[in-house]
Amino acid sequence: MKNRFIPFLCLFTALWMTVGCEDPLGAEPEPTPEPEVDPEIVEPVVARNKPIYDGRHATAYVTYYGSLIPDAYIVTHINYAFAELYMVDGVYQGFKLQGKEARFESIVALKLSNPDLKICLSFTHGVSNSDNKQGGSFSALSKSESNRKAFAEDCLAFLQKYGIDGIDLDWEFPGLSWSGAECDPSCDTDNYVLLVKQLRETLGSDYELSYAGYCTDKVAVTGGYRYVDIKGMDPYVDYVNIMTYDLDEAPHHHSALSDSRAYKDCVRSVQAYLNAGVSPKKLVLGIPFYGRHSWSQKPTAITYKSILTYDRTKYRRNQWDEIAQCPYVETMGGDFFCGYDNPRSIAIKGDWVRQKGMLGLMYWEYDQDDAKGTLRTAVWNAVMTN
Repeated sequence: MKNRFIPFLCLFTALWMTVGCEDPLGAEPEPTPEPEVDPEIVEPVVARNKPIYDGRHATAYVTYYGSLIPDAYIVTHINYAFAELYMVDGVYQGFKLQGKEARFESIVALKLSNPDLKICLSFTHGVSNSDNKQGGSFSALSKSESNRKAFAEDCLAFLQKYGIDGIDLDWEFPGLSWSGAECDPSCDTDNYVLLVKQLRETLGSDYELSYAGYCTDKVAVTGGYRYVDIKGMDPYVDYVNIMTYDLDEAPHHHSALSDSRAYKDCVRSVQAYLNAGVSPKKLVLGIPFYGRHSWSQKPTAITYKSILTYDRTKYRRNQWDEIAQCPYVETMGGDFFCGYDNPRSIAIKGDWVRQKGMLGLMYWEYDQDDAKGTLRTAVWNAVMTN
């Protein structure tokens, strides 16, 4: 009897296992989400010619730590980032380029192939050179007339030495420290005006002078002001590169054209300059070549070229927000991950800029684009299309 029971038990077990592995309702297993496919963007470059160019700006910030040499025929301006100030006990000692001089010289050499290209040197309030330390930066520099004059003279000598075209200041921001640099709300905002006034007097009209602008005018705070006196700066600068990005974090867009849900947007940022009396012909709108997820949680910012590599089974790209007129990335669970710009949103911003009579677009920064140059081509076309 034992021998006959064992085969029966084995047969019962096999049948039970077969039935137990089937869905009793006959439902098929959940399919794996199909990866999103980005639309192919084939955008020929608008040909450069004088009637189309007409003084418009398609400006690239190019960094000392970047590796790419820009295409000199789809930019009008290159702002080389950065040079840093050397301050000791409140006294200006000079400035130096950040990174290797050979990198800067390779960018300057682009003027040989395109003499119409403008190259400007951008100054940061930060410190990266190993032989320097934070000595107060722009706040300390601008407090002294002798400092301001010495700095302006050094700028003029540098421009003459390298045969480049102008100075761009990136003080973020008077009366406020986001990087550990010194700040003094009682005088920073006013002293910034004195600094650009001195630069204009020293450089004359032969060189361009600009600054990286914030999304709002100066704001009164306890003991003074913070941010930039837009009206005060206006007589001395040729144009303003408005940083219309990093205006918010997820779940909001950081560079929306118009979006009341976000802290700021492009429309409100530009209006601050128009309200201060600045001509739209002196305004350049900023385009980010990155998405902003968070200020404090990783990843904080994601370059455009990195966004394109995100796992398509976990993230959906090219989701479109009709209010913001910008794309965004969302998780497969439907959560807003980051807002960014693509050729569609850049074209829309370009149309808006031309309608407002503004100078054009600038972007931070060249190396964050994809290998095909999708965004920089889009910026060029957005600026130069009639």
